[in-house]
Amino acid sequence: MRITDSITLEDWELTEQFIRASGPGGQNVNKVATAVELRFEAARSPNLPDPVKTRLRKLAGRRWTKDGAIIIQCDETRSQSRNREIARERLAELIVKATHKPKRRIPTKPTLGSKRRRLDAKKQRGQVKALRGKVDRD
Repeated sequence: MRITDSITLEDWELTEQFIRASGPGGQNVNKVATAVELRFEAARSPNLPDPVKTRLRKLAGRRWTKDGAIIIQCDETRSQSRNREIARERLAELIVKATHKPKRRIPTKPTLGSKRRRLDAKKQRGQVKALRGKVDRD
C-alpha cells in the first residue's frame, strides 16, 4: 500500500478481520460480517521513520494499542469491500498527517509600548469605575 513517495506499507504489516456490524443492513446485518477491523503494526514497521512513529502514536490516540499497533474499525456501509477501502483510506490519512513536521513555536514578547498602552487603558477603566460610587449630599 503506497502512502507517500518514500513510505509504502508491506502486506505483512496489515491484517484485516471482518466482523458483524451494527447499523444499516436490515436482517442481513445478523448474517454477514461487513464491518472491517484493520490492524497496522506501526511500531514494528521498518518503512516508517522514528519521528513519524512518535507523531503517529500521538495522533492515533486510543487506537494505538500497548503492543504498538493501530486498530481502525469501519462499519459505515453495507458493503464489505467499501468498508475495507474506507479503513485503508483512514490509515493512509493518519500516516500522511504524521509525516508533516509541525512548526516550532517561537515565543514572543509584547513590546514596551503595548504594555504601557494596556496599563493606561486599565487605569482609565479603573477611574471610570471609581466614579460610580455613592454620591455625598453635602
